[in-house]
Amino acid sequence: MTGLYARYMNRWERKLATRDTNRVVRPFEWGTEWLHSIGFPACPAEANGSAAACIDRFVAEALADSNRFYEYEAVRDYRLRDGRLNFTSPAHSPFAENNSVGALWFPAAKGPRRALVVLPQWNSDENGHVGLAKLLNRFGISALRLTMAYHAERKPRELERADYHVSANIGRTIHATRQSIVDVRACIDWLLGEGFERVGVLGTSLGSCVACIATAHDARVKVGIFNHVSMYFSDVVWTGLSTQFVRRGFGDRVSQDDLRRYWGVISPASFLDRFEGRDLHSLLIWARHDSTFLPVYSRQVLDSFRERKLPHRVFTLPCGHYTTGQFPFNLMDGLAMCRFAARYL
Repeated sequence: MTGLYARYMNRWERKLATRDTNRVVRPFEWGTEWLHSIGFPACPAEANGSAAACIDRFVAEALADSNRFYEYEAVRDYRLRDGRLNFTSPAHSPFAENNSVGALWFPAAKGPRRALVVLPQWNSDENGHVGLAKLLNRFGISALRLTMAYHAERKPRELERADYHVSANIGRTIHATRQSIVDVRACIDWLLGEGFERVGVLGTSLGSCVACIATAHDARVKVGIFNHVSMYFSDVVWTGLSTQFVRRGFGDRVSQDDLRRYWGVISPASFLDRFEGRDLHSLLIWARHDSTFLPVYSRQVLDSFRERKLPHRVFTLPCGHYTTGQFPFNLMDGLAMCRFAARYL
């Protein structure tokens, strides 16, 4: 019976995964110029044929001082109007659209002063997780639904998808992920400035990775809800069903182990030690039939949390990655996240 269900779920996953017809296989690029723009001197704008060594040095330096890597200047232009918060991203990119951050604001009508920054999945549109934000309101929790870098209204005109956030350009992917993480922390600044007493972060898929690293670098976060989990950013890209077109872009220029090392600075595995000894409760959600965040990689996260004795709960979905967004699994998922937030935030 289990085999029949697994095959059924696999067919459903693949049907949902192949709906989009605008995926583009973009060519491999080292992207050292993107790392140079962050400000670390170990990676010059021109790598002169030694790009791999340049990125290795850059990542080693960033991991050795990740507080510096994820630091940012305080935002000074928050603007809230008609339920929408806008501000200039503290992390600059070459695209004006991407540098203007938007977040939808859903304040709870009553209850304690507590709020979550909510991050939807990769390639979510402007309505991503709006329903979840409204459901959080019913549990007495305010929600600030952030548009991550290169998504929705932040996409440059030449893009149909959020390809610049995750691509075969190693440096640009690091730059984009850092920008989303910094933008999350700027949202936390705004919430605390508005008088909220307890704040947390909730992220799904790519948003889960961003949420995890933002949580690791910001002790003000009291609750982390990570909806689909994996230790390494690269493992999802290399093996996931939804990212096979990105994987093809790498060709044979790098290996999975190489990419795990290059993208270590944007991988949760590098920062779980920062969860230790904190007033922090985490919810780890994984799906038994996930075709994108493969269960073998999700279980590594669960094992690491247990081994480190980090306060956490686990919720297991009996579906896959894409099917998480389908009834009844979307309701199961949403209620699990809201109940956890209501209890621990």
